[in-house]
Amino acid sequence: MTPKRKQKLFVILGLVSLTAIAVGLTLYALRANINLFFSPVQIAQGNAPMERTIRAGGMVKEGTVARDAETLNVEFVVTDYVDDLDVYYSGILPDLFREGQGVVVVGQLQADGRFRADEVLARHDENYMPPEVAEALKEAGYEPADYQAKAAEIGKRLDAQGVPKASDY
Repeated sequence: MTPKRKQKLFVILGLVSLTAIAVGLTLYALRANINLFFSPVQIAQGNAPMERTIRAGGMVKEGTVARDAETLNVEFVVTDYVDDLDVYYSGILPDLFREGQGVVVVGQLQADGRFRADEVLARHDENYMPPEVAEALKEAGYEPADYQAKAAEIGKRLDAQGVPKASDY
């Protein structure tokens, strides 16, 4: 091997090594910012990490929203109609938030099994189920269409009771 070829080989190996190190460091830095999604079924099975930022989603269970009259604290239950997840949140809820609606919460699962939400995302259609929830239900052996029918039934019952829809605001 000629000295010129050796020099080119070392330069190429050096560039490949530096690129690999840069990619590795970037992935390591981004690892902390990845929010994995878990359904209540997966959380109940113990698949979700404790005290790490994750996303959880499902439907807000009917009759479970409890607001503190003096603060912005709210407690509610997110369900996929198989398992439930107790959520507590301190802040202003989205205008589209109500019982029987699809919701995704971002926060941390605490040691006591409750979920401390930092952010609440809501949708307006009672037939809506977050895609991550539908996929997680399929993986767990459940059919999302059954749960969407259940959510539609709850929506109709809430409409009959006179609970305003988010679109009424």
